[in-house]
Amino acid sequence: MIPIPTRSPPSTTIYAGSLVCLDASGNLVPGSVATTLIARGRAEEQVDNSAGSAGDKLCVSRKGIFKFANDGTIDRANIGDTAYIVDDQTVADNNGTSTRSAAGTIVQVDSDGVWISIA
Repeated sequence: MIPIPTRSPPSTTIYAGSLVCLDASGNLVPGSVATTLIARGRAEEQVDNSAGSAGDKLCVSRKGIFKFANDGTIDRANIGDTAYIVDDQTVADNNGTSTRSAAGTIVQVDSDGVWISIA
């Protein structure tokens, strides 16, 4: 997939390899518990905009299939189901009583993580 540069919001650090999303303003933000995020993909670089304003820094992300940590709720029976964002490195099999945004589709589960397709 083609890398996508997107502006980062103020007071934010995005870590390379983390699950990233678009917020309501179109900024690239780390995955977190929220219902308004749109999964964007995986950050391809670390960007520190902790002292900047919105858009001062761009972060490149990529859509595709990536492995993230399992919060312990996902097993092989969940392959094909939607995974939900817990934080910028962890996914769950449920929306946390309507508090989590969708991360993508579960395509594989192994002993050290969950493979998610983010389209």
